Amino acid sequence: MFKLLRRLVVAILVLAGIVALAGAAAFVSGGISARQSPGSIELAVAPKLRSLAIPREAREQKNPVTDSPAVIKEGMEHFADHCAVCHGNDGSGDTEMGRGLYPRAPDMRLAATQNLSDGELFYIIENGVKLTGMPAWGGEGHEGDSSWKLVRFIRHLPKVSEAEIEHMKQLNPKGPDEWKEQQDAKQFLEAEKPPAKPAHKHGGK
Repeated sequence: MFKLLRRLVVAILVLAGIVALAGAAAFVSGGISARQSPGSIELAVAPKLRSLAIPREAREQKNPVTDSPAVIKEGMEHFADHCAVCHGNDGSGDTEMGRGLYPRAPDMRLAATQNLSDGELFYIIENGVKLTGMPAWGGEGHEGDSSWKLVRFIRHLPKVSEAEIEHMKQLNPKGPDEWKEQQDAKQFLEAEKPPAKPAHKHGGK
């Protein structure tokens, strides 16, 4: 029995070594470019490794924030300001930044994200993921409830409406030129409004 177990452990270590060598060879041949897409082995193994790296107690955490329209709205506005630059307002990941990452920003509406537990999503938001573009948003000055509200909005992404996406566009971070253009358009629209009618007075007063 001991010999069989030892052989099994050796076989697993050998297999892991082969996979590591294959990964190293692929890295060397492909260089450090982030333009290429991850291979099928990496796509299959990476999510499993990520799941194993998240502590069990974190995976099993329940969302303490009650699901409500107000919470979804707060999570949506936080997402628009912090996350949409990579993930897109609709969660598709189809943005200039998202397409340029390695691995690409995922489509958060799909099962690969939606099947994660609330605890896993919270842990990823708070701690980030090494060797990807996902930063750690937790830490000093960051309220944990904000991340839990983001989890609620991520659950909402598969049914996000066009009206919500339009609202998010107003909240997305903007460069100086975009900001000036938006303010100029706002001032133009304000100038086009007819003047308010004076209040009607009785008795000549």
